Amino acid sequence: MQPEDLLNEGNESPKPAPDSPLLSLERELKIFKDSIHEVAVEIMMEGLSSYPIFIAHQHELKLGEVILDRNDLNTDWSIHASTLEEFEERGVIKPELKDRFINSYKNPNDFMCVFVVVPEGANFVYFPYGK
Repeated sequence: MQPEDLLNEGNESPKPAPDSPLLSLERELKIFKDSIHEVAVEIMMEGLSSYPIFIAHQHELKLGEVILDRNDLNTDWSIHASTLEEFEERGVIKPELKDRFINSYKNPNDFMCVFVVVPEGANFVYFPYGK
């Protein structure tokens, strides 16, 4: 390999990186944030949970209740509404990690807690409603 290959100084132009699926998720969360926030408030007001969790995925998933279906809305992501209690009951959050989750959980009036499921795995992210 030549030094110019490392510095990309050859005749070839660099290939643009493909869009991360998380960029499309961020765009969709911005569009639907008000609807998601309404569901979070409803979950808390009805006493279902103090810890609403939203699941974002691009395939079939049997966790939570569908609130935004990508097929119906012609979007990239489906969003389901769930709770800490369901995550614990279904074994997604182990009982011994429940306190750690609660301690890291952000104010649900300011942030949506999103469990993002992609082929590589899944993780929690917090997305501000005001963003």
